[in-house]
Amino acid sequence: MPRRRMHVTDAAQAPLRAALRELRWKLEIPEHFPPTAQAEADSAALSPRIPTATGDVTTADTLTDVTDLPLFTIDPPGSQDLDQAMFLSRRTAPGATRPTARSGYRVHYAIADAAAFVTPGGALDAEAHHRVTTLYFPDERIPLHPYAISERAASLLPDQDRPAVLWELDLDADGTVTTVSVRRALVRSRARLDYAGVQRTLDDGTAEEPLALLRDIGILREEQEVARGAISLHVPEQEIVERDGGYTLAYRAPLPAEAWNAQISLLTGMAAAGLMLASGTGILRTLPTAPDGSVARLRLTARALGVDWPHHTSYAALIRTLDPRRTTHAAFLQECTTLLRGAGYTAFDGTAPDPAAAVHSAVAAPYAHVTAPLRRLVDRYASELCLAASAGVGAPGWARGALPGLPATMDTGTRRANQVERECVDLVEAALMRGRIGETFDALVVDVQENDPTQGTVHLYDPAVIGRVAARPDGPALPLGDRIRVRLADADPGRDPVRFMPV
Repeated sequence: MPRRRMHVTDAAQAPLRAALRELRWKLEIPEHFPPTAQAEADSAALSPRIPTATGDVTTADTLTDVTDLPLFTIDPPGSQDLDQAMFLSRRTAPGATRPTARSGYRVHYAIADAAAFVTPGGALDAEAHHRVTTLYFPDERIPLHPYAISERAASLLPDQDRPAVLWELDLDADGTVTTVSVRRALVRSRARLDYAGVQRTLDDGTAEEPLALLRDIGILREEQEVARGAISLHVPEQEIVERDGGYTLAYRAPLPAEAWNAQISLLTGMAAAGLMLASGTGILRTLPTAPDGSVARLRLTARALGVDWPHHTSYAALIRTLDPRRTTHAAFLQECTTLLRGAGYTAFDGTAPDPAAAVHSAVAAPYAHVTAPLRRLVDRYASELCLAASAGVGAPGWARGALPGLPATMDTGTRRANQVERECVDLVEAALMRGRIGETFDALVVDVQENDPTQGTVHLYDPAVIGRVAARPDGPALPLGDRIRVRLADADPGRDPVRFMPV
């Protein structure tokens, strides 16, 4: 999970754009795809080759046609790389003539079929293994696959026939999964929706049933999450907003519809893990339980920030009481992401891992990445292994052969993505604050260094900036959890991140 999401519009000024270009050069981020990889992508976009259960390939016209299923996508406005489309319905109980409130639900979840456009061992496959993930910079996106695939031929754009990996998940009336199947199919999305529009129609009661069920199923799955002791962090997003003729940073709290949509993806990832564990071949996203010391330190941070954390309340239960629109709660949510460090990938072939090693502690269950193959390398492999497991056949050699090295490849790519995120946050904050050096702000001390209590981190009340603070070496210790006044000392994009001094 990213520590701090950031969204930047065309408000970004020239110094920021120059600093971002310099950052991409420093991190050796590729500007273009190699000609051979681009040529493969252009050819595949015109004529995708669909893998089959026997290890052969075929064409899209041999796929089961389910284009009559009225799927829809939900993504941020303007998104073109659409990995997922869904259709939600009520089930009809055996012997009944129509669905009832207690008959449960059916989730159809179509995932873009990246394997139909990437030839194993080819130039495009090699480039995908080099890039690993799509990288998100404030001013542009560096894609895992060329735009001919990621934003056109493979993307589940509305009113376009597309090859897809189609999950069918049946849930009972309480939201518990009862049956799972996955197959390849030809699909057609009917509508491209965004979160704000979805939330609006759900709130005013105008949503049609397939969309209204997103809330019903989402809430049921959240209840299942509580029962498992799992954790969902609704970390606020930093975004640039226009104010008084200029621009500043503010926090945007996630909408409930975003959490309900995430529950459908989470549900599918858990089902994928179950399929692969049952077959004995797969790759899981895993996270060890946070050490007691980390939780104890987080309790101290909560106390310092004035977040009420009763001793009888678990960490998972506490998280659900927090309001990301409150400054102290938003600051604490940022600190909570430290417990998610240590996530990795566990691959296995022939023998499933020990149950304790197969669990993602935040999910409180085995979990796998399968729902974002246009943006994350591992999903293409995990989807293929799930297709084989669901069909009861052996996994294809190209997918099994990659398993030993895939965890290390994913770890390298994830570290690069995290570095990009951290440095982009520093750049944007510095670019927007560079003209305010010497100004004073109200701030909350959210962290103090153990070995030097005169240095730490502050969270400004306005604008939404988190930065380093350093008092004089002979000065008093920073008051963790207290509100103080600070003066901006440094802010130079690409060189000096924002730094404050106590007033």
